[in-house]
Parts: sequence; structure tokens; C-alpha cells
Amino acid sequence: MKVVSMSGSLRGNVGKKDAKQIRKNGGVPCVIYGGKEQIHFFTDAKSFLKVVFTPEVCFIHIDIEGKKYEAILQDIQYHPVTDNIYHADFMEIDANKPIVMSVPVRVTGTAPGVLKGGRIVQKFRKLKIKALPSQMPEFIEASIEGFEIGQAVKVADITSDNYTLLDNKNNSIVGISVTRVVEEVAATETAPVAAAAAAPAATAAAPKVEAKK
Repeated sequence: MKVVSMSGSLRGNVGKKDAKQIRKNGGVPCVIYGGKEQIHFFTDAKSFLKVVFTPEVCFIHIDIEGKKYEAILQDIQYHPVTDNIYHADFMEIDANKPIVMSVPVRVTGTAPGVLKGGRIVQKFRKLKIKALPSQMPEFIEASIEGFEIGQAVKVADITSDNYTLLDNKNNSIVGISVTRVVEEVAATETAPVAAAAAAPAATAAAPKVEAKK
């Protein structure tokens, strides 16, 4: 698992006025919980560049005035107008306790269905995983190798002894969907056959008309 380092300073006061001043100076108020006590601190907003603005997930080593914590980003709040990071929550990691993280999905393989006019439809970019920190995967692989149109990888298709997927087992992660072009071509090819099959039936059903003498 990727590891990102971050440093911070303890907050002298925990309140709205103090938090406002921290943000004004380019910092982000934060809290670490999950351990023996909550730690209120602040860090530079630039520290989040390698944590938030990336599809990857990571463990975060936080150094707060010489004391080190291993954590994961649990929640992040943004300013409703500026979209600047407003507040961040971290959860301290215990090597012996399982954690829950949203892990990105990596699609692999070549699907013949795509060459036949289908398209890849990925409904889930991330999956929720429960595992011990040492066994948490960086990504989940979903293979579409050999897939035809209509086939899909479901959550139930991905299994491991190291982690548990928490999403609905029946959810489709990625699959090959038919496109409108393929549907139109299929309809065009079917129409003449249907018309030819209907013609004899129509002829047989037509009444005979005898000419008057």
C-alpha cells in the first residue's frame, strides 16, 4: 500500500475562531481518532495534494510535533463556495484490527464483445473493502478477458482470503453493453427475415375469388 507522509501542529484552542484563523493562514483543521484519545491538529492545505487529488488510496504517516501516527483519511469536508478543504478526519490504524477503505477498481483484459460493437460500462470506480492494514489491496482487479456483449463482472465474482467486499454481491462492477448502433443493425437484419416469413402466411390466408361467368 502506498504511504504518504504529513506533518502537523497541535491546535492551541479548539473552536470556530481558532479554526477560522488556521484556514486564513492556509491551513486545515484536522482530528485523529480511533486511538486512546482524539488529537486535534492542523496542517498545510498543500499536504493533501497527494492524498485527495488522486484515484489511489494510501496510508498516511502523520508527524505531530515529533509524535507519529499511522492513519487513513476517513472524511473530508469542503467549503461550499470555494471548494477549499475545510476540515479533515483521520482514523488511527491498529495493525491487529481490520479497517474499511474504498479501493479503486482496475479493469483488465480484452473483450471480444467490444470488437463486435459493444462498449465497456464501468458502474463502480471503487469498492468498499474490509481487511487488516497489512492485507489491504491497493486496487481490485476486474477482468473482462473474453467477455461478449451482455456479460459482466459482479461483486460476487471477486473473492479473496485476505479481505471482504462489503458492497452488494449482485452489483455489476463492469460489463459489456450493447450500443444503439448494434441494436439498429440487428433490427435491420431481422426485418427482411420476419417479412419473408410473414409473406407465405399472408398469401395462404388470402381468400380465393372466383371469376363470374
